[in-house]
Amino acid sequence: MRNNQFAIRPTDFDTQIKELKEIRFLNKDNEAENSPSKLLKSFLKLGYPEIKSDQALAHRLHSLQATEDSDAYDYLENNEQVSVLAFYNIALQLLQFNPDVDFTFSDPLEAMKKIQLKVSDHKTDKFDHDEIISAWYWLLATHTKNGQSFIDRLATQGYFVPFYKDTTKQLLFNGKTLPIFDPHKLIREVVYVESPQDTDHDGKLDLLKAEIIRPAQTQKGLKVPVLYTATPYLQGTNDETGLEMTHNVNVSLRHKEPNDTKYEDIEYHTPDEKLPDKRIVNGSATEAEEGFIKDLCYSLNDYFLARGFAVVYASGVGTSDSDGMRTTGGPEETTSTIAIIEWLAGNRIAFTNRVDNIEIKAWWSNKSVGMTGRSYLGTLATAAATTGVEGLKTIVTEAAISSWYDYYRDGGLVIAAGGFPGEDADVLAEETFSRRLNPGDFHRIKEAWDEKLIELNHDQDRDTGDYNTYWDARNYHKNFKNIKADVLMVHGLNDWNVKPRNVERLWNGIKNNNIVQKAILHQGQHIYINNFRSIDYTDMINLWMTHELLDVDNQAEKILPDVIIQDNIKPETWDTYDNWSDPENPRKVFNLAPDKLADKPSDTTVSFKDSLSDDQYWAYSKDNDAWQADLLKDDSPLNDNRLVFKTDKLSDNMTLDGIPKLDLTVSSNQDLGMLSFQLVDYGKAKRLNVSPSVLTPNGIDETFDWRKDDLREFELGKETASKMITKGHINLQNRHNPYKNDELTPDKFYDLSVSLQPNFYHLLKDHQLGLIIYATDFGMTVRGNQDLKYSFELENAKLSIPLHKQN
Repeated sequence: MRNNQFAIRPTDFDTQIKELKEIRFLNKDNEAENSPSKLLKSFLKLGYPEIKSDQALAHRLHSLQATEDSDAYDYLENNEQVSVLAFYNIALQLLQFNPDVDFTFSDPLEAMKKIQLKVSDHKTDKFDHDEIISAWYWLLATHTKNGQSFIDRLATQGYFVPFYKDTTKQLLFNGKTLPIFDPHKLIREVVYVESPQDTDHDGKLDLLKAEIIRPAQTQKGLKVPVLYTATPYLQGTNDETGLEMTHNVNVSLRHKEPNDTKYEDIEYHTPDEKLPDKRIVNGSATEAEEGFIKDLCYSLNDYFLARGFAVVYASGVGTSDSDGMRTTGGPEETTSTIAIIEWLAGNRIAFTNRVDNIEIKAWWSNKSVGMTGRSYLGTLATAAATTGVEGLKTIVTEAAISSWYDYYRDGGLVIAAGGFPGEDADVLAEETFSRRLNPGDFHRIKEAWDEKLIELNHDQDRDTGDYNTYWDARNYHKNFKNIKADVLMVHGLNDWNVKPRNVERLWNGIKNNNIVQKAILHQGQHIYINNFRSIDYTDMINLWMTHELLDVDNQAEKILPDVIIQDNIKPETWDTYDNWSDPENPRKVFNLAPDKLADKPSDTTVSFKDSLSDDQYWAYSKDNDAWQADLLKDDSPLNDNRLVFKTDKLSDNMTLDGIPKLDLTVSSNQDLGMLSFQLVDYGKAKRLNVSPSVLTPNGIDETFDWRKDDLREFELGKETASKMITKGHINLQNRHNPYKNDELTPDKFYDLSVSLQPNFYHLLKDHQLGLIIYATDFGMTVRGNQDLKYSFELENAKLSIPLHKQN
């Protein structure tokens, strides 16, 4: 394995001494000890918190090997000095690495270097007294083979349980909080926050249910930071009714009447609505009246509960026990999301129940809020940040949407989120409208909700796929300038659900906001990465949140790289960069010639048809994976339904970094048409699976006797001949922008420029870069099987690839 740790904080020796005393590794029994071997033995004794006697410790040390010829017990008994090699032989075993598999006793430092584990500074081949202290400090900060720091592993064995009874505030080690709060004594409570809107038009401001989990120490006056996850799924989903609403995608592409629409014609403006009066407060309370017992829903949040953070979950408007309507990313949901933050920051009212108007304050909050969550959850965090709401210090957005048009549409086309053909904004609204799960409540709102669904279906406009006022209201780019919270964004470069354009536009859209921004890009799909072995993601978020929400000067903004990207070739490799998708990156231009991505242009015209036999069409409609596999094959049933252009074998490695672009001259034999594109890496190789493997089920403990998570990692799969790098789509009637429909005269050639989804991808020497042009994308577009033919004049046809700019 390869260990990638980015959250280790440089720490001077005096601070190491101070922190080791605070966590009780240096104590009255050993701080006066001058013998390096006896000092190490005392550390080892403390490093086995389950051991209570010297005899049991002796047995354990006899089971560790210090040198090729001596076990740890005998070595420490018979040597005053501790050699560097003996220390790291013992250390590697403590870190759960296996001799003869991961390292050899003759040269543990070679393994330390290969695995990328930190070796402490030393002046000779033996550690002196101070060097033993420092080496132990860094060992505690180092990751084990199973993906946790050694100090976190000790926590799972009960090391910090004795701290529980004395805990009055957060305790730090190496710039990060430690699990010294008893997770079995958490306070769970429910409040109802009054939102400044009435989305169900019942004459009352919407009340929003918020579920709070906070440390018991808050009852004694400790004010804690808050991790807030806005999750419309938490209160339940309507999967059956959502499935019934799923749209048929086996329909024809339609001709759109040309128009001269300008942006100002479709720009969204907040309506001027008269709101109901605020509720009259009838009293106040400091204790909630309602609790909850459901399981928690995000292991990263669970991790922080033992570290002195509170966690708040709220599902927002239109969900069970809250008022209002779902709008799938609309401004109403943004307002709903930030209402919770305003209450946590002391700027909004909440009540102990939905009836009595008894106010309750977040008196336990330190008024610093960080938002977490993936997909819709991370999307709402992005939306909240664009308001500049007071109290929101940072967002960690994982696989988050930055414009809902870029989720459900592309270039004037209806485009499915990968894996969900036929889903749309109205379907997602229905699936998350958990008020339906409370029949008494739903009975009162059913008629209004049915009308809302009709409105959503109309406004999303599946007929044209155009960008309109509905989508403009759900475009967070427009308000990027308002973001003042620091942003850490996480995204999969193979995520075709929330496509990479969403994170790239956020990354480049806030460059001038004078905030700290970081990006972590992995090779997976639509996943969390907080349980991976090869990267210290949880540690990084700990360092980040400790800095952002506890106002600790731990240099997180400097220590954490600006951009971390998982390598697409070498397993367990994460590289650091100063930037990603820089618009100033140099570009390599390829000309399109028959079957070739060439240096010189060609004056040839080439064509393909879109229609398939009925058997092919229905087979691909039922099996999108089979269609994708055939699309990439050299000798394919789809030979007549695509154009393939390839470079010669590359003479050197190439790194794509940013947005590939195409310039084409194209015609359709009808007054309508669409094109799809895939950029492909051709060359036999074992490639990383886009879904991680479970290495150890329940292999990660959050802390002692607490939540568990599977230990995962991306692994190399079987050898394949090719891999899609990125893709893109466009409606030929939206050649200039997605809201203006142009005429398309049959058999007339038009110039067209298309941007594909951004990426970062290493292409190896002797591989070929390929471009596939086709029309119907069975996984994403409508599938009309129409008698369409597309022709291309290649004289000015070009593919432009952004290349990584070396520092």
